[in-house]
Amino acid sequence: MGKQHSPAFLNLVQDAKTRIRETTVDAVKAKIDAGESFTLIDVREDSEWDAGHIPGAIHLGKGIIERDIEVKIPDLSTPIVLYCGGGFRSALAADALQKMGYTNVVSMDGGWREWTQKGLPIVKG
Repeated sequence: MGKQHSPAFLNLVQDAKTRIRETTVDAVKAKIDAGESFTLIDVREDSEWDAGHIPGAIHLGKGIIERDIEVKIPDLSTPIVLYCGGGFRSALAADALQKMGYTNVVSMDGGWREWTQKGLPIVKG
């Protein structure tokens, strides 16, 4: 199981989840397999990214995504799937991106943890 989170953090995440859309690991894998066009963004910390990530993902950590997203993805209607370790930080990032005007953002519930538990493809290092 994942890290123990504080009640205030969990409340913040639950609040964000009332405003965002979520998707599943299986749905994201199906989109990849079908060749659908979308941008997959890993919002985890640098050390987590360096240890492994989903093939085709780009890295914009939770600490910098709001600062750097407009340079990487200037089109506010670009389909974006965000993931983190379990789906909490990606929910917060999705909420922030929507507030910035991005209209097609979803958070992958289950995140990296569920992706790897299912034995799906990863890139090491």
